[in-house]
Amino acid sequence: MSQQTKDHFFSSSVLGHPAGLFVLFFTEMWERFSYYGMRALLVLFLTSELAKGGWAWSTEDALSLYGTYTMAVYFTPVIGGLLADRLLGYRWAVVIGAFIMTLGHAAMAVETPLFLYIGIGCLIVGNGLFKPNMTSIISNAYASHPEKKDGAYSIFYMGVNAGAFLGIMLCGYIGEKISWSWGFGLAGIFMFFGMLQFYFTQNIFGNIGLTPKKTRELAKEDEEVSAIVEEVPSNIVFDRIVAVLIFSVFTVFFWAAFEQAGGSMTIFADKYTQRQLFGGAGTTFKIADALLTLVPLGIITYVLLKLFSQTFKKYTLGNLILSFSFIIIWAIVLWKVFREFTAAETEVPATWFGILNSLFIIIFAPVFSKWWESKYNLSGPFKFAVGLTFLGLGFGFLAFGSMGLETDSVVKVSMFWLIAAYLFHTLGELCISPVGLSYVSKLVPASWIGIMFGVYYLFIAMGNKLAGTTGGMIDEITQKYSLSTFFLIFTIVPIAAALIMVVLSPLVKKLMHGVK
Repeated sequence: MSQQTKDHFFSSSVLGHPAGLFVLFFTEMWERFSYYGMRALLVLFLTSELAKGGWAWSTEDALSLYGTYTMAVYFTPVIGGLLADRLLGYRWAVVIGAFIMTLGHAAMAVETPLFLYIGIGCLIVGNGLFKPNMTSIISNAYASHPEKKDGAYSIFYMGVNAGAFLGIMLCGYIGEKISWSWGFGLAGIFMFFGMLQFYFTQNIFGNIGLTPKKTRELAKEDEEVSAIVEEVPSNIVFDRIVAVLIFSVFTVFFWAAFEQAGGSMTIFADKYTQRQLFGGAGTTFKIADALLTLVPLGIITYVLLKLFSQTFKKYTLGNLILSFSFIIIWAIVLWKVFREFTAAETEVPATWFGILNSLFIIIFAPVFSKWWESKYNLSGPFKFAVGLTFLGLGFGFLAFGSMGLETDSVVKVSMFWLIAAYLFHTLGELCISPVGLSYVSKLVPASWIGIMFGVYYLFIAMGNKLAGTTGGMIDEITQKYSLSTFFLIFTIVPIAAALIMVVLSPLVKKLMHGVK
C-alpha cells in the first residue's frame, strides 16, 4: 500500500482516529442491528405459544436451530474471506454480502417455514461475505500503525455493540409487543441502509479494499514497496500462525458460554425472572429504561455529527442516507418511550436484558481502548485469561441466583442476577473479542488476512454451535439436577480454561515473536 493511500485514510480525524474508521463503525452498526435484532427474536418466536403468534417448538429444537445458524454465520467467512482475497476485493464483498442479508431479513418477515429457512440461508451466505472483510479493511488501513490497532478495533467494536443495542431494543420490543413479522422486517430495513451508506462513502478508503486485480495494477504504478508485503522469515510466520490457532481454540470456550445470551439466558429471562413490575418499581423502570434508551442513542448521534463535520461535503449522499436512518431510529425510539409511559402495566420484555451487554460495551469500550494503549497493557494470553475469568464469574451470579428453582417453578427471581451476569460477561468480552481480531491482524501476513480472519471465525462458529447444543440441555439438566447446576457448568469451564491459558502464556508469547 502506498504512502499516499495511507495518508489519504489518515487525512481526517474523528475522536483521535481516521474518519474512515467511523464509516466502518456505522456500516457495521447497521449490520449488527440486523443480526442481533433477529437473534433476539428467533428463539422466543420459535418457542412461543401458537396463541401468541409463535410456532410452539420445543426448547431443544429451537436452540438446535439457533446453534446451527450462529455456527454457520461464523463458518461462511472462511469462504467469504477467500473470495475477497482472490476475486472480489473487500469492498465489493461487503456490499454484496449486505444486499444478500437484506433479502434474508425480508424473507423471514413472511413467517412461513419455507421462507424462514430461505431467510436464514441468505443471512448465512451474506454474513460470510460481509463479516471478515470489514475487519480486513481495518487491518489494511492500520498496517503502518500497529500500535493503534487494539484501540481501533475497540472503537470499531463499540460500533458493533451500538448496533446490537439498538437492534435488540427495537426489533425485540416490536417483535414481542407488536408483531414478529415487523420485528424481523425492521432488521432488514436498516441492513439495506447500511449497505447504501457504505457504497456511497467507500472512496474515503482510498485504494484500500479494491479488487485484487486493481490493487496489483496500482502497486505496479507505485514506486515504493507496498506495506502489504511484509518480509518475515517463514519460520516466524508459522510460529505466529500457531499462536493464532491457540487463541482461536480458547475462543471456542468463550463463545460456547457467552452465546448462551441468545438461548438459555433468554429462556431464563422469559421463564424464571420477575418481569412484572408494579407501582413505584414500574415507574422507576420506565424512567430508567427511557434514559438507557435515549442517552446511548444521544452519544451515538454525537459521534455521527463529528463524522459529518469531516465528511459531509465530500460524501454527501452517503451521509444523507445515514442521517435518514437516524431520523427513523429516533422516531421509533420516541414512540417506544411514549408508548411505555402511557401503558397501564409494566412488563419488562424478555429480550430487554440483551441490550445490557451492548450498553455496557458502549460504556466500557473507550476505557478498555485507553487501557490497551497505556503502559499497563496486558499481554495477549493474559487478556484472554482475564476475559474467561470474568465470563465464568458472570455465570456464577446466575448459578447462585437460580438456587432452588426447578423447570416448573412458579417462583421468579430478581432481575439483579441477569444484570450482574451481563456486566461481567461484557467485561470478559472486551478482553477477548476485539483483542482477538487485533491479534489476528498483527500476527498474520497481510496477504493472508482475509482467509485467516475466516479461519478465526470458524473457531467462533464451533463455539456458537456448542452454545446451542449445551443450551438446549437446560430443561434436561434442570430436571435431573437443578437450574443452578446448569449455570455452574458455565462457571467452572471458562475459569478452568483461563488457568490453562495462564500456564501456556510463556509459550504463546514466544510464538508471537515480539508482537504485542
